[in-house]
Amino acid sequence: MIAKPGSALKNQKINDQIIAQASQELAEKIPAFKQVLKLHGPPPLWGREPGFATLIYIILEQQVSLASAKATFDKLECAILISPKNFLKLDDLQLKAVGFSQQKTRYCRIVANAILAGTLELDSFQTLPSQQVKEKLMSLTGIGHWTSDIYLLMVLLRADVWPHGDRALAVAAYEIFNMEHIPTYEELQQMAKKWKPWRSVAARLLWHHYLSTPRLKKPKKL
Repeated sequence: MIAKPGSALKNQKINDQIIAQASQELAEKIPAFKQVLKLHGPPPLWGREPGFATLIYIILEQQVSLASAKATFDKLECAILISPKNFLKLDDLQLKAVGFSQQKTRYCRIVANAILAGTLELDSFQTLPSQQVKEKLMSLTGIGHWTSDIYLLMVLLRADVWPHGDRALAVAAYEIFNMEHIPTYEELQQMAKKWKPWRSVAARLLWHHYLSTPRLKKPKKL
């Protein structure tokens, strides 16, 4: 039996077993999710290690392809042992050489300085409510809803987080629900309310479809 994320369990981490069970629960209510589950099975956990390096990786993923972000992050890993102190030792030219834009260089330096100053304590996030985590992350320039939501969903593994502003989720919803247009992010957020208390699992199901299925039709613009 799945433990519902109520007040006592709101910070409980999900795992592969919970994802499989919650996917089945969503599939029983929503035919489109049932089809995804039938074709591709339960989605992966896609969990990530907590900390500065992962937050930098998520910032790199903002508005670029996953392959591009990974290439830059891999080059950074080859250049340094990733930590706030070591990151701040790299100058603009060195970061540009591994693939950082001027904007993302600024964002990641802000994060590094905040951690070193003690104003951003990533270790404390494990026990904080999701809204407080979002507020702390979004207080930093360069971190918005999507970045903070992805940290909650993939690092802290919270059960009921919807990553606002994710293009792949919008395209996947357009496809599996046979919609007339790709939903706006606001429309998609409204749709996701029906998938509580497992919005994180619903997002994984949609990503699972997106990554497992070639784009057969050119998606319309948002």
